[in-house]
Amino acid sequence: MNKSLIGALLLALAAAPALAAGTATRDEAQAMVKKGVAFIKTHGADKGYAEVSNKSGPFVDRDLYLVVYGLDGKCLAHGANTRQIGKDLLDLTDIDGKYFVKERVELARSKPAGFWQEYKFTNPVSKKVEPKVMYCEKLGDTAVCGGVYK
Repeated sequence: MNKSLIGALLLALAAAPALAAGTATRDEAQAMVKKGVAFIKTHGADKGYAEVSNKSGPFVDRDLYLVVYGLDGKCLAHGANTRQIGKDLLDLTDIDGKYFVKERVELARSKPAGFWQEYKFTNPVSKKVEPKVMYCEKLGDTAVCGGVYK
């Protein structure tokens, strides 16, 4: 093999992870929420919330991460921003003034089998406010959610 071909192959291999990274899909978000719900059911809230909030754990992938809210609006776990844990976020609004946490917990009460919600939020990868769609499932008195940026 000549040097230029080897160089091209090495460059392609080095770029592959960046190309594979991309952004998460709706299917991946829904699958991660289901995986998170199962993990919390199996291991309990304390261990489950710790894993959801672990930025190096199984519930953070590129721009996809899980969050868990109590139906009172309190953040119980957050895969991208641990500063929100323990805070009442019921009155949090997006850039358009939408009370997305309030809407989310109301939807969790009325659609316990799962639902999608749209709002705008800061993408942890791009650091820009972007449209987001969040999939949530009710688990006891909580909503376990994971979303993707559009």
